[in-house]
Amino acid sequence: MPDALPNRQQWENGPKVVAIGGGTGLSAMLRGLKQYTKNLTAIVTVADDGGGSGMLRREIGMPPPGDIRHCMESLANVEPIMQQLLAYRFKEGSLSGQSFGNLLLAALNGITGSFEEAVEQMSQVLAITGRVLPVTSADVQLEAVFENGSRVVGESRIFSFKKMQDCRIARVSLIPERPAALPSALQAIGDADLILLGPGSLYTSIIPNLLVDGVVEAVCRSQALKIYVCNIMTQDGETEGYTAADHVEALLNHGAPGLVDVCLANSEAVRPGLVERYRQEDAAPLLVDRERFALLGLELVERPIAAQTGNFARHSSSRLAEAIMDIYHQRAVGMFRGERRDIVEE
Repeated sequence: MPDALPNRQQWENGPKVVAIGGGTGLSAMLRGLKQYTKNLTAIVTVADDGGGSGMLRREIGMPPPGDIRHCMESLANVEPIMQQLLAYRFKEGSLSGQSFGNLLLAALNGITGSFEEAVEQMSQVLAITGRVLPVTSADVQLEAVFENGSRVVGESRIFSFKKMQDCRIARVSLIPERPAALPSALQAIGDADLILLGPGSLYTSIIPNLLVDGVVEAVCRSQALKIYVCNIMTQDGETEGYTAADHVEALLNHGAPGLVDVCLANSEAVRPGLVERYRQEDAAPLLVDRERFALLGLELVERPIAAQTGNFARHSSSRLAEAIMDIYHQRAVGMFRGERRDIVEE
């Protein structure tokens, strides 16, 4: 592992990293990565239609701001009071449950007349490290089709509908199908040295990005190292009963060969108290089925990347970023020497 964080010059000239996903997993990873390079681009899903984001989407017709706001909070370089202000959620009245950060982004959307420009302006206000980009400016809905043939439209409805159907998700798609990607998002993928998929909800945070026109093709065409970061746990209402290889197969089925080079999985046991708690929610530590990764022709790296404290089984921002950058630097050294450098499990 790297012995220390990079100095200022190394940070400014750090690798161009593109992270594709959404939700808290992506924002936690970004919080760690911004210590290693300033050349970060987060490409974020806009399929969310629940909670405060869904309310703003329905009432003022803007794309859902929640996942994008989370990423900007992680990359922000502002005083602690501003961080608290962005994350503040109103507790009473018609704004109950809504975050101030979402409202700020909604106001900027109204001022600028463009969600893309609103995100850019808010990024400047927060002095973020890198960029945050919506994957598309289209108004999209997520549809899930289940193995029994039933289907449901709406990201926020998938959880309860799946529990009712009691079968796996066969595939997801966007309505309208294959909306145009933001040109700047495709450009960032094309320029990247390192492309990251996940961590996050498989069908509702990661895969929706791959359904946008041009994204899969741009990732597969890129010469960057492509890493899929496996989740720590399965997810109730989405991936219960899935193994790590099941996640990757679903990803590839919605994408294409060449989408992933390396899969990074947690090697550390989840604390017993958390295992019991998650079991009540029909979730469990993700089983890493190593033999199937070999059959898929994908490289598997296992590192201790789980958070060691807290009430949830989540990635540690610092440990995850350190593992990612170590994998990247191992590969970069191998490429510089003109040889393939295999990465072995720890």
